[in-house]
Amino acid sequence: MNVIVLVGSLRADSTNRQLAENAIAQLPEGSTARVFDRVADLPHYSEDLDAEGRVPAVAEELRRAIADADALIAVTPEYNGTLSSVMKNAIDWASRPYGEACVSGTRTIVLAASAAPYAAQWARTDAVRALQVAGADVVEDTFGVGTSHEAFVDGTLVDAEALAELRALVGRLAATPVA
Repeated sequence: MNVIVLVGSLRADSTNRQLAENAIAQLPEGSTARVFDRVADLPHYSEDLDAEGRVPAVAEELRRAIADADALIAVTPEYNGTLSSVMKNAIDWASRPYGEACVSGTRTIVLAASAAPYAAQWARTDAVRALQVAGADVVEDTFGVGTSHEAFVDGTLVDAEALAELRALVGRLAATPVA
């Protein structure tokens, strides 16, 4: 199973980056996973840029990475009650061109880490909606972990209940037959 991971936080030591790494660690043996580290380089989506001969190389790279993947893990922080603009922009680039979206049919899960007591539920809900509209095959159960307590120690998710939930959701992603 080949998995591409999008992280909607640009901070190098973000809990969402840590959550992504912990999700990757739950993939079945033999799986490959890669975090697409160039989301910050994507220009804001514009149809003026998304024209033959004008698509930025980084957008083409994102589209190839998603098209070549069997599954997608989207990890987003919550900013002002919704998913990060970085994640939304990546979804916008992946959703086009209309009718040929690289994300169409891609099995996807959505994760979030947040200090908010509801673990970025609004961001997760909005990410699921945006990905579904873009055509992704989203597992509607999402995973969120609150970081107001010591959920992570040295980058490792140590909250046993949260880790079990994460393992179960990644297991659902991996259990889907690969086309």
